[in-house]
Amino acid sequence: MFVDSHCHLSFPGLHDRLDEVCQAMEAAQVERAICICTTLEEFGAVHTIAREHAELWCTVGVHPDNEGVREPTVDELVALAAQDRVVAIGETGLDYYRLNGRSVADMAWQRERFGVHIEAARRTGLPLVVHTRSASDDTVAMLRGEGGGAVGGVFHCFTETAEVARAALGLGFFISFSGILTFRNAEDLRDVARWVPLDRCLIETDSPYLAPVPYRGKTNQPAYVPHVAAQLAALKGLSIEAVAEATTRNCERLFSRLGPAPGVV
Repeated sequence: MFVDSHCHLSFPGLHDRLDEVCQAMEAAQVERAICICTTLEEFGAVHTIAREHAELWCTVGVHPDNEGVREPTVDELVALAAQDRVVAIGETGLDYYRLNGRSVADMAWQRERFGVHIEAARRTGLPLVVHTRSASDDTVAMLRGEGGGAVGGVFHCFTETAEVARAALGLGFFISFSGILTFRNAEDLRDVARWVPLDRCLIETDSPYLAPVPYRGKTNQPAYVPHVAAQLAALKGLSIEAVAEATTRNCERLFSRLGPAPGVV
């Protein structure tokens, strides 16, 4: 019934109890989840998780915030993306939140890395999973300038303004909402969620982070994504079933390699 479009099941706290996590997913009617890769060093673990669990798929990419890791090349991303159960390029993008005394100009390495991912998406035809924080202007500009709109993708864990959402939608991207949507201080984000068309919305947990109310402060997991769906449904005056169906179909449209839920022919 639900799809968690973005989680990190290779991270500590989840990887060591995957069977329990998958059982909880089933009990919560979360049929599928996409495990997001954040470094090339991590890809083997992420890919193995997806190959060994029928309800899980994965991506390949290097998170913009990760330093001191192996830098991706276009050819390497393309080769890894050709493997089974890989549905997207990313998580990628720009993050200027922690400059640590550096200037935006000093973050050229992030922009170069982002450009590598955009080109890999263009070559493979796979969507981009985009992370942007305190860097929305440059993120949108790079997607426009380097052809990211030609492949599309999703702005995950969206926390930006309606203006940024409008730009993302104009580039053909989806908007994914996380447990932040349920936080007491997130009224501005709820206003954005009311406005984004349902046929361009996804839902996610970003596990193990950002557990939604009533689990805030606990380790997040895909089984909690129905709480995001419930909040989105309330904002749009719809049933949770309508939001579940729409966001599932949206996931299938965006991630064209995403297979059916286990047991569904």
